[in-house]
Formats: sequence, structure tokens, C-alpha cells
Amino acid sequence: MYSEDNYIMLSALQHYAFCPRQCALIHLEDAWNENVFTAEGRAMHERVHDDERESRRGVKIERGMLLESKKYGLKGKADVVEFYAGEKGKLVPFPVEYKRGKPKPDNRDKVQLCAQALCLEEMTEEPVKKGALFYGKTRRRLEVSFDQALRRETIEMVSKLREMLRSGITPKAKYSSKCRSCSLNDLCMPKIASRSKSVKKYVKEMVKESCENT
Repeated sequence: MYSEDNYIMLSALQHYAFCPRQCALIHLEDAWNENVFTAEGRAMHERVHDDERESRRGVKIERGMLLESKKYGLKGKADVVEFYAGEKGKLVPFPVEYKRGKPKPDNRDKVQLCAQALCLEEMTEEPVKKGALFYGKTRRRLEVSFDQALRRETIEMVSKLREMLRSGITPKAKYSSKCRSCSLNDLCMPKIASRSKSVKKYVKEMVKESCENT
């Protein structure tokens, strides 16, 4: 069991799944910069959270629900949790996470959603077998099954993230195509930082070369 002082934000898990270095820059170095992608995503989440609580026949909908897990040391907020009537009148949670883009080729969004499910299971003492990701570009839901493979991947990623935060060390940059969409590209400088020489040494050599050519 973890104390609240050692809780990890659910959002940090998604950042880590996208790029450990980006996660470290945000959660260890307090670096942040917004681009069109993060602005659109933030606006979508705000719209979802600001909608009023509602109930439909057979389902109760909670928006911006606070989540936590003492077992895994997680906390955060779910965009939407739908509660359906289960056996013996118990309400079964079904988390829904909103994303501005489209389904990803990897499991980064699914891992974040699965972590929400782990929190909900602990909070409600009810099994959470499925959830959904709603993507703004496709305007469709992608149903996600929280099978054992995804649960293992999520728990392992929580462990790796916790170890990185504990170490206080920001991973070295590794440039890839996804760097182009990262809002921290200008702060991270992956094309430079991923080289064998340090940024400081690189800049020093550039200054020296400039002086020699004048």
C-alpha cells in the first residue's frame, strides 16, 4: 500500500507510455509547453468535465470523477465513468477516456484507461472488465477489454515509471517521428540531445567554430 505522498498521476503514465523523456521533463523538471495538439486535447477534456451529471435508463454517468489506488499508488481523474446495473443491483463501472486524435498503433491510451480500471476496481470492489476510448477525429468509441496481458503491461509500466521518478534522472533523448508532434520538442531538442556529445559541448563547439570563421 502506498501513502498519498507517493501517488503517481494517471496522466504521468500516459506521458511515460508516449516517451519516458517527455514524462521526466514534465514530472521531474516541471517543463511544459503547449502546442495545437495539447490545446485541442485540453479543450476536449474541459468540455467533457464541465458537462452536467446525467442518468439514462439503466446507466448513471459521472464526469471528472476522482480516482485513486492505494495498492498501486495512483491518482487522477476519469473523463467519464458510466455505471451499469449489474448482479444484485450493484453498479458496474465502465470508464471512458476522451482523446482528440485517432487510435494509436501502440497501447499508450489503453494503458492509461486500464490504470483507471484498476483504480475503479479498488474503489468500488467490483470487477471492471471493459472500458472505451473515444477519439475526436473518428468520432467513434473503441472498446477496450482489460485482459491479463494489458493489466500486466499496465502494472509493469507503473513500476518503471515509479522507478524513474524515484531516481530523479531524466532519460536521454532518442529522436523518432513522434518527436515532431511533441509540445516539448523545442525544450527537449532530441536531434541534438540524442547525439553522443552533450548539448553544452555541442553549443560550445558551435561557438568556437563561429569565432574561428570570423
